[in-house]
This record gives sequence, structure tokens and C-alpha cells, in this order.
Amino acid sequence: MPDLLLELFSEEIPARMQAKAADDLRRMVTDKLVAEGLVYEGAKAFATPRRLALTVHGIPARQADLKDERKGPRVGGPDAAIAGFLKATGLSSIEEAQIQRDPKKGDFYIALIEKPGRATIDVLAEILPVIVRTFPWPKSMRWGARSAKSGSLSWVRPLHAITVTFGLETEEPDVVKFSIDGIETGQTTFGHRFMAPQAIAVRRFEDYEAKLLDAKVVLDPERRKDTIVTDARTLAQAQNLELVEDQVLLDEVSGLVEWPVVLMGSFDKEFLSIPGEVIRATIRNNQKCFVVRDPSSEKLANKFVLTANIEASDGGSAIIAGNERVIRARLSDAKFFYEADLKTKLEDRLPKFEQIVFHEKLGTQGERIKRIERLAAEIAPLVGADVEKTKRAAHLAKADLLTDVVGEFPELQGLMGKYYALAQGEDASVAAASEEHYKPQGPNDRVPTDPVSVAVALADKIDTLVGFWAIDEKPTGSKDPYALRRAALGVIRTISENKLRVRLSSLFERLLKDAGVYLAQRAPKIASGVGKTVVTPHQDDLLSFFADRLKVQLREQGARHDLVDAVFALGNQDDLLMVVRRVEALGKFLDSDDGKNLLAGTKRASNILIIEEKKDKRTFDGAPDAALYRLDEEKALAKAIAQVKTEASAAVAKEDFAAAMGAMAKLRPAVDAFFDKVKVNDDDANVRENRLKLLNEIRAATRAVADFSRIEG
Repeated sequence: MPDLLLELFSEEIPARMQAKAADDLRRMVTDKLVAEGLVYEGAKAFATPRRLALTVHGIPARQADLKDERKGPRVGGPDAAIAGFLKATGLSSIEEAQIQRDPKKGDFYIALIEKPGRATIDVLAEILPVIVRTFPWPKSMRWGARSAKSGSLSWVRPLHAITVTFGLETEEPDVVKFSIDGIETGQTTFGHRFMAPQAIAVRRFEDYEAKLLDAKVVLDPERRKDTIVTDARTLAQAQNLELVEDQVLLDEVSGLVEWPVVLMGSFDKEFLSIPGEVIRATIRNNQKCFVVRDPSSEKLANKFVLTANIEASDGGSAIIAGNERVIRARLSDAKFFYEADLKTKLEDRLPKFEQIVFHEKLGTQGERIKRIERLAAEIAPLVGADVEKTKRAAHLAKADLLTDVVGEFPELQGLMGKYYALAQGEDASVAAASEEHYKPQGPNDRVPTDPVSVAVALADKIDTLVGFWAIDEKPTGSKDPYALRRAALGVIRTISENKLRVRLSSLFERLLKDAGVYLAQRAPKIASGVGKTVVTPHQDDLLSFFADRLKVQLREQGARHDLVDAVFALGNQDDLLMVVRRVEALGKFLDSDDGKNLLAGTKRASNILIIEEKKDKRTFDGAPDAALYRLDEEKALAKAIAQVKTEASAAVAKEDFAAAMGAMAKLRPAVDAFFDKVKVNDDDANVRENRLKLLNEIRAATRAVADFSRIEG
């Protein structure tokens, strides 16, 4: 079957937009093909700085013929209905319609419509211009004389040529003919801007890719990345160094070049007195270069790796010299900033935070730092941290935000605070907290482990959550402008991975009340509205948010979300470590035969109770009357429930959830026997009520470990 080749050749596309643009092109074209009934075999898109390209394999040469049967009005119906039917179906007269006979509903007109399929090349000529005109660039522009006209083409950068061919592999392909703003489609592309700028005639994807390679253009971005990283490693190894790999930078650099040429430059050793992260940020951000290090010491070397887009006649000497000149200037600036920062103590920077607003309703950064300081001191004993060190760490943790280096490189916040704190003689734990209190910043980032860092990290995130909860700025749908979901996951991971016992409910309750008082005192009109009192959010709402985040976390680890629901439904489950352990034990129990059968029996008991409670408009609480037991199975179940309650409660009190689940397993035989032999809805009303109370006891007994009604299955 025929293949499609499409290339959109333009001025340089920003590197950050290329991957998504290639994917958008593939998606838009293939979606349109499928919508037109043209199912393809495969598609792949590519991007370079100057082109988007797409190949689609195995497209039918034409659409299938369609046959459609449309039901019309009743025979003898109104003239207007018949006229509308003829217009809708394209029939010239009602005699062309067939009659469908129905003994019950009467006779109806039927139109049999045959629509011949169109040639795929004609379909492509129709859909491709629409795709080009509606392409979803984040930013686009108009250019040239046509830009003044309404409806002129908008593209990320000026579009110069459109190559579109379609045909069988064994035949000369056809050009898909159309024109957009004076750009006529053809089968001509262009090579590297400097090394092979001449026009190139192409037919299909295979010779298109090969001819581009001959013209110094590597079409596949993954191949460009492989070339860059392989050559960079080789250059580093030749100097007994190793490349500091950077996937984000590699993705960007591969989008800046069509023919990657990797070179190595150097800078003065005096700059190695700057922290390595500052050197790397300077070289990375300003020149898009990689740094290298000594593998034995893990310290940076005074070398860097750059990626050029040309094979220079001088072997790249001028390119290297130019980059060295710029990097020397940038490192000189960074060294000046760093040394200037060291002249001012972190403590002396703090008063400026009183003039910096954190949030209109939540006060200044200075007020927030004081809140974090108090909360960190409260958390410190719970996590085994020294209180005074924790207070000091919280006091200084944000100070580096006002330094010159962090102003230049915001991604170094916290890290620079650690360096400055160590330089001014602070305790190592205090210094480390400046960096670690921001962690974890993502699912793959590590959590803080030093007790002082843990206390400050928890205080920072909890203050953020409580504050925005207090002013009702909660995440909604996909919107989370203050990254509260990430903050909650950070609290959960920090607690669970450090195996900490921190009860959140009472902490949230007090903090929310404090926040309500603060809001009322600071800005009553903002906080509560004129004539209204402050409504303090309940801690249960915030705990529910944590439960949702915990579900996400545990689900990513393979746990079931319904088990988290079942544990949180017990109430007072604000010790996240215990929730995790209980969920883990519950999951293992339900994977066993005893667990599965007990779950089925418990659900059966719950379903019967729901029906009968609704019927009687009452609940069946209270202890069953042993005198009303008629059958041995009732007595055995009552005895098993009493034993399980005692053993499970004792195990839960010892936080031995595996033992609690083991106790639950003892219920299974008695529950199975009860449902096999006992009729719950006995004719004797008293016996019926007593048996329903016994079912309620099953439900109550299992609630020692979880609310089984919340468990699926």
C-alpha cells in the first residue's frame, strides 16, 4: 500500500517545542486519516531545528465505497416530509426510493445511497492544508507581505517549503498538490543551512532520510542525542574525565543542531573555587554546554563540552575560543556574585523578608518564616531532632533567596543556603536543612533524612498546606497553582520513608484555628467578608486531601486505592505510617483464601443489613441475646466474634496488623457455616432481630482493622 511523506521546512523551531510539535503532527494527520476511513499501518514523526517531518506507511490508495440505507417518511405522508427526504438523500424523485413494508407500522420509503470512495491523494489534499493552518503552536507568527491579510498563515517561524509525496514503494510517487499562502507543495527540500544549503529532490521517506544525511542533516532526534552523548563521553575519557550527564540539556541541545559536532573547551582553574553547582548552572544556562568531572574525586574539572552545528574548516578552534570567551565572562560574574554573597551573613538578610509579600492573605515571607520556625520546633521532638538546631535551621532556611547567586540561578535555592551557612560556621545539620527542606521536589527526588532537615521540611510544607486551606485556595481539577498536591505528597513520603510517627489531626486542628485568628486580625474583610465571622476549615477536610494523595502514592507502589478508603473510613487515621502498614497487611490478607472468603461473607452480611435496615427503618445495634440462639451455628459465630474482637483489638493496640488479620481469619469458618445453615429472616420476629444483630457484630468485628464495606470485590 502507498506511503505518505510530509515535510514542513521553516526557519529555526525553538528546541523546547520540537518534540511536542512532531507528536502533534503525527496525531493530527493520523486522526484525520482514520476519520476518513483510511486505516494506516504505521506512522513516525521527526523534528530538527528547521523541519517537521512525518512518514505514514500502508495507507489505502482510496477510501472504501460506502452504502447507506436511510429510512424516510410514511408512504402517503405530507409533501413537505417527502420533499425534505429527497433533499437529504439526494434523490431526484420519490420513485427512486424503495418501499419497506411493515404490517404493524405501515409502509415507509427507504433510500439506498451509494457513496463511492475518493482517491486518498484527494483526501490528503483536503485535510493537510487544514492541519497546517490549525497547527497548535504555543506561540506563532505571521510574516511577509501576506501577513497583513486576514486569515494569513501563522507558523512558529516563517515557513518556506512543504514537501508532500504519496505513492507505492515500487512506483514514482505523486506530489499531493495544494497551496497555502503562496507556498506550493512539491518534492524539494534543503540540506544543512551552511554545509549543504542546495535544493534536494526527494521521492519517499527512505531516500528523503538518506539524502538529508548526505546533506549533513540527521533527521532522527534520538540519533542526534546518541551522537552527542557518545562523542562527549569519548572526549571526556580521553582526558581521564567523565561527562556529567544531563538529560534535559541533551534534549535541548539536540534540538539546536542538525549535524552535531562535539568539541571540548576549558576555563581558568581559578573558577573552581566557586561551588560546582554554580559553575554547572552558569555553563549550562548561558552556553548550553556540559561539564565534566574527575571520576576519582567527583569534583568538576576546568573543562566543558559544547555541541556545534557545523564541521568547521579549522577543526572547531574558533568555535571553542568563542565559547571559552563567553564562559570566562559568565564565570567571572558568578564568582563576583558568590564572593559578594559571602560578605553578608544569612541572618542579616532576614529583615528584608518583612517587606516581601508571600501571599496577600497570608502575610509576608517574614511572618511565614516565623510560623515555620515555631512549627518546626514543635515537630522536632516527634522526629528526634534537636529543638534548638531545628529552630536555627528554620530561621535561616529561606535566607539565600535574597542572595545574588540565587537571584541569577533560582534553581540553586537551598543549595546555596547550605554553602553560605557552612561558610559562616553554622552546624552541619542546620546548613543541610537549607537545601533539604525543599525536598522531595518530585516523585523521583529523595526525601530528607537528617532529623533537623525532616522537621523543617515538614513544617515548611504543612504551613503551606494549612495556610492555603485556611483561605480556601485548594486544588481544583487540574489546577494546582500553589503545588499543594506536591506538598502533601512530600509530607507523606517524608513521614513514611523515614518511618515517623506524626499524628496530623491535632496538628492541623490547632494550625487551622491559629490561621483563622490570624486572618481575622490581619484583614477581616479579606478573610471573612463584611459582617461575617471567620469560618475555620475543619481538619478532616485537609486529612481527606491527604488520604487522596496517599491513595495516589500507594497506587503507584502497587496498592489498591479501595484499601486506603477502607482504612481511612475507620476515622482518626492521621498517623500515616500506621495507615500504610495497615493497608499493606490488609492487602496481603485479602490475597489469601481466608481473606477473600471473609470479605465475601462480610459483604453478604452488610448487604442483608442494608436491605433490612431500610425495610424496618432502624438499625440493629446492640448485643445479641444468647438466649435466642436456636442453632449451633449461631452460637459458634457469636463465640468466634467475641474471640476475634479480643484478639484483633489487642493486636491493633500493639500495632501488629499482621496478627490482627490472622485473628480476622478465624471468623471465616463460623461465617461460612452461619450462612450455609441459618435463615436470617426467621418467621419469629425476635429471632430475626437477634440474627440481624449478630450480622451487625460481624461488621463491627471486622472494623477493628478496616471498613470492609469500602473494599471492592
